[in-house]
Amino acid sequence: MQNVIQNIIDATNQVILGKDRQIRMALACILARGHLLIEDLPGMGKTTLAHTLAQVLGLKFSRVQFTSDLLPADILGVSVYDRNNAVFKFHPGPVFTNVLLADEVNRATPKTQSALLEVMEEGQVTIEGETRVLPQPFFVIATQNPTHHIGTFPLPESQLDRFLMRIELGYPGQDAERNLLRSNGGRGHVANIKPSIDSTELLALQKAVQEIHISDALLDYLQALLHFTRTSSRYAAGLSPRAGLALKQCAQAWAMMEGRDFAIPEDVQAVLPGVAGHRLQASSNAESSADIVNHLLNSVAVS
Repeated sequence: MQNVIQNIIDATNQVILGKDRQIRMALACILARGHLLIEDLPGMGKTTLAHTLAQVLGLKFSRVQFTSDLLPADILGVSVYDRNNAVFKFHPGPVFTNVLLADEVNRATPKTQSALLEVMEEGQVTIEGETRVLPQPFFVIATQNPTHHIGTFPLPESQLDRFLMRIELGYPGQDAERNLLRSNGGRGHVANIKPSIDSTELLALQKAVQEIHISDALLDYLQALLHFTRTSSRYAAGLSPRAGLALKQCAQAWAMMEGRDFAIPEDVQAVLPGVAGHRLQASSNAESSADIVNHLLNSVAVS
């Protein structure tokens, strides 16, 4: 199992250069059965990372470019009247896939953004009173530009909370950027990557994550983190029970990626920035998400 996971990471590193930790965070999110939000400036490789992960994992991939004129039906599908049979026939939208890339999701209107709420929470689509279950595995990888950019609609808290993790790629290091310039970018290599696993094997890995042991002492630490965010005046609002579950699941995934069948406090600390960074907001609105998370880690001791 450890060799399979390392093969996935190595294959992704061939395209996304110099971002090993971000790749590991993204894979932990997927193994924990979560949706991933990638936030950064345009041109940082957000779309390429999403496409590469789908290719390496051997999954069906759909991409939707979110714009201000995009409608919910463009994502979910629509029923069209069939004159020959005198019935309405449903035409599935791009959401009926394994990996849905919602590219620049915050450029769409709130109405279109809300079309993803049921999809991400329930793994199904309800249209005209009929519910249709999505293929498994299914997860959304969304990219978004910084909210101060022109033409963006900030994601509401209810939408942000649907994402198990949020990561940022950032600028590449000097060596990685030199290799990137020499190879003319990594996107052209995506189609040549052979899948490391298939959907059945991914489902087995996701099931194995749920079996990673969590001790009572580690649950005490998790609850202490949650309690601190709810009682400290530094935060506008505390972490929800859903965030607590997300932190536990991501810690289990990280432990498995490290080759262990049990989780330790370091696993929680490794994934906390990705899980809590987009959920916590300082009451003063003057601190970055990194500062908020660092304060949380420094304030709660491991019991």
